[in-house]
Amino acid sequence: MNRNLSAALIVIGNEILSGRTQDLNIKFLGGELGKIGIFLNEVRIIADNENKIIKTVQELKDRHNYVFTTGGIGPTHDDITSLSVAKAFGAELELHEPSAKKMREHYGSNLNEARLKMAHIPSGASPIETKITSAPGFKIENVFVLAGVPMIAKAMFDALLPELSVGPPIISRYIEALLGEGDIANQLEKIQNKFPDTDIGSYPFFRKGEIGLSVVAKGTNPEKINNIIDEVEKIIKSKNRKYKIDDDVI
Repeated sequence: MNRNLSAALIVIGNEILSGRTQDLNIKFLGGELGKIGIFLNEVRIIADNENKIIKTVQELKDRHNYVFTTGGIGPTHDDITSLSVAKAFGAELELHEPSAKKMREHYGSNLNEARLKMAHIPSGASPIETKITSAPGFKIENVFVLAGVPMIAKAMFDALLPELSVGPPIISRYIEALLGEGDIANQLEKIQNKFPDTDIGSYPFFRKGEIGLSVVAKGTNPEKINNIIDEVEKIIKSKNRKYKIDDDVI
């Protein structure tokens, strides 16, 4: 697959690592980025730790076209993402006055120092503003800092979407069969070697007492994806196994 446009996601939060909160942003961002031809190539889930955030941002921003972070930009003591990202760029946190004005209008007399903390972004950064919250995310160079709450993260992503470069959409098809991975592993390897720029994944499952696998072809070339699924279907038919195929020929 052509991965000229690549992205990484840093999920920040002790609550994710503890299992207390289930992350939903990985699935959303992976799908939405794929629609515009950006391959989510790497995901890191890290704690609310300043040094860890700084090192991870510095490492990934030089490796990918885009880096997204989710979580840690709220009003509490453990919301340290904004400050940590600022330090990763050698910048200072500054009050973004237009955002502060929106927050004053929204909260009125309930705007306290903790809430106003959310209006601070690194010097040189641009705010990511939405209609559903007065507190912004922000962009600094190729790093986009989003809220952890899925609804707000989605709104922030929608707001920043026009700033992203667009490539051919990443598309996929699948075929499922009642056989083990080892039954066709060698043949799948040959097909992958034949189509090196298209991802072929094999994923086992166990349903209603039966073992099976799903083969997924993913890439940017519809013809190649269809050819891969056709070849896998022929292999499964030769083994006289039940199967289900994605009917959406692309």
